[in-house]
Amino acid sequence: MKIHNLSLQNSVLNRFISEIRNVNVQNDRMRFRRNIERIGEVLGYEMSKNLTYHKKNIETPLGTSSVNLPENDLVLCSILRAGMPLHNGLLNYFDMADNAFISAYRHHKNTSDSIEIIVEYVACPSLEGKTLILADPMLATGQSMIATFEALKPFGTPKNIHLVSVIGAQPGVNFIEKYFDSYVHLWIATVDKKLNAKGYIIPGLGDAGDLAFGEKLQH
Repeated sequence: MKIHNLSLQNSVLNRFISEIRNVNVQNDRMRFRRNIERIGEVLGYEMSKNLTYHKKNIETPLGTSSVNLPENDLVLCSILRAGMPLHNGLLNYFDMADNAFISAYRHHKNTSDSIEIIVEYVACPSLEGKTLILADPMLATGQSMIATFEALKPFGTPKNIHLVSVIGAQPGVNFIEKYFDSYVHLWIATVDKKLNAKGYIIPGLGDAGDLAFGEKLQH
């Protein structure tokens, strides 16, 4: 797996990351969602440099202009509900993409620290020969990313796979790196060093879904 960690270079992305982490800023839900969306736009822009392009002539009012345009047939898949702002950011740049959605959540067995990922809903077009963009804002243990990808397998074999996350933990990155093939790309805004006993990223930012949309019912 090819890892693209955008935090290794300074950019305006640093400010968006700082605000979604900051306890004095992140409780503004509208700003939190917008910052995740903006991070998705930056990640999408960087990812676009690895797509396939073809030359096309464009007629202008005064002549003809030649431009290279992406030719990949994209399917953008996000995990509900935390993935929606990130999905919107990517869709702002890949507005011609088809879309897929999966409902997945953590289930702590018998209130223990053992985590099971439950997938309950999948809506997806054919992935056969397509470029799959699989987006999940928090790459903690990596189990959600893999469970989601496994749930997509009945829909066909993608030609290319790009994983997109906002914040990851190094153990989760290591976990999915062992699972995915070498041609798969991971685009991530920043990577933290560790997880706590319940599988949450430290220092992370808390629960991205709750911060974006309010507290949820516990399963």
